[in-house]
Amino acid sequence: MSENFTSSSTSEPTKKVTTARQPEPAFGWNTYSERINGRFAMLGFVILLLLEAFTHQDLFSWLGLR
Repeated sequence: MSENFTSSSTSEPTKKVTTARQPEPAFGWNTYSERINGRFAMLGFVILLLLEAFTHQDLFSWLGLR
């Protein structure tokens, strides 16, 4: 009982794996700084909603401005 096994590595060439290039931090108006700014804005908005949900006060009342 002899079985013939063929290796797929010999019939297919090896493929080079490339990774996506990540933007690097830089100063000024660029896509990286705008993306980070948007993420911080979303995070701040969620924190503000959680603050209002737990304290049952809006931001101005919580800060003592009203």
